[in-house]
Amino acid sequence: MAKQFWKPGNMLYPLPAVMVSCQRAGEKPNIMTAAWAGTVCSDPVMASVSIRRERYSHAIIRESGEFVVNLTTKRLAKATDFCGVRSGRDVDKFAEAGLTPCASQTVSCPGIAESPVNIECRVTEVKALGSHDMFLAEVTGVSVDEALLDEKGTLQLSRCGLMAYSHGEYFELGKPIGKFGFSVRRKK
Repeated sequence: MAKQFWKPGNMLYPLPAVMVSCQRAGEKPNIMTAAWAGTVCSDPVMASVSIRRERYSHAIIRESGEFVVNLTTKRLAKATDFCGVRSGRDVDKFAEAGLTPCASQTVSCPGIAESPVNIECRVTEVKALGSHDMFLAEVTGVSVDEALLDEKGTLQLSRCGLMAYSHGEYFELGKPIGKFGFSVRRKK
């Protein structure tokens, strides 16, 4: 197989396309779209989001020390894109995108009601990395849409049409191809 060698670039795709909600006390809540977000630790449970310093949400999250990562779906694709190309300095993204703020349990900023999963986060560290600052955060709570729970209470996230981002395009995640450990599981 022939390959070309390229200069360094961000090629770790696909990534989750998430909407990050935040709010300063006494001001309207804001939403930004991020594909530079992820899990960083399981004990304690931690997540990260990397944001350019000039973005409106950067200062809000830096000052408040909190944010909510809201998972996105095919149904939320247009709102997700809108929240990534418009600035909260200029527009009320909740109103313009037709989204509903929902109260969080452990942080003061709202989640997005239409999102199937809202991950509440409290910033523990901000790492300056160059073009972006990475906000490392402890996950303080998770709200899950009850419609995604089966009769045993198990989360069936595949039911909601999760969305991913790759090279400037959004994709609905497809069918499962295996479960963790399937390569070594004994045949019955």
